[in-house]
Amino acid sequence: MTTRIDDGLWAWKQPDNNNHMVALQEAKQTEEADPTIELAYFGGSAFRITSPAGLSLMIDPWRNPPWGGWDWYLYDFPPERVDIALSTHAHFDHDALHCLSANVILDRLVGTYAFADVTITGIAEKHVSDSSHNRYDWAEMTRRLTPVRTDPPDNWRSFDNSLFVIETAGLRILHWGDNRPDPPEWVWRRLGTIDIALLPIDGSEHILSFAQVDRVAERLGARIIVPHHYAIWDVTTRGSTLLPPDAWMAGRPDRRSLDQGSITLRRSEVRARRGLALSFGENVAFDKAARRGTRIGA
Repeated sequence: MTTRIDDGLWAWKQPDNNNHMVALQEAKQTEEADPTIELAYFGGSAFRITSPAGLSLMIDPWRNPPWGGWDWYLYDFPPERVDIALSTHAHFDHDALHCLSANVILDRLVGTYAFADVTITGIAEKHVSDSSHNRYDWAEMTRRLTPVRTDPPDNWRSFDNSLFVIETAGLRILHWGDNRPDPPEWVWRRLGTIDIALLPIDGSEHILSFAQVDRVAERLGARIIVPHHYAIWDVTTRGSTLLPPDAWMAGRPDRRSLDQGSITLRRSEVRARRGLALSFGENVAFDKAARRGTRIGA
């Protein structure tokens, strides 16, 4: 089933239901000695996280720019069923919540949501507005060519950002979205030490420069750093101006490149790390070939 930008919410059309949520809220929670989570990558900044109890979250599903004229993605986001759908901010490459069949939608969450064995905290912050380190300086082009205000505190809604801290399996997972690299000190205190940091890292340094990435990861004390918001040759177009994260990965002394789009992580394994760079590379957790030709309006 497809939807268009002017359709609005279409949950009333979905044949799915909330039976999984009913079962989770009635189930007795058991504490495993060494629980695992699944982390699955869907390209762009989209990740699915599945808790030990089986609660699934999808963060930042993507779509193409709604104004048309040029695309970032070669096809539509895959139809996925998840329990909770989240978006860090109101940009097209992060906000396609309407593409999912989800029991709960948390758009730009600020505050705390807890259910089953997962707690999600959203911290209100700001999108990057200085891209002078990027070869295209897209933020300056936005200021010059559009009426959009990018600089805080009087920025437009699209230059807000919510930092998401997901706590499950005794781990703290941070999705950075497109946040600025230098939030106020109180934000760092709220974030605390992070086990798995999902950070925007690509060769064009579109959101964060490599130096900013390293400072953020160090400040967080991140045990594992996972790149996102980068180019995949058969997912993203050249028009996105993004590049793979390979150059940053090559500079990390402790690194691992995966050969598939998902990984199961055990709590003890994560806690044994410090600063591991873990990249999904060109791998995603859906069948790319099956998505070709699915662009709305194509």
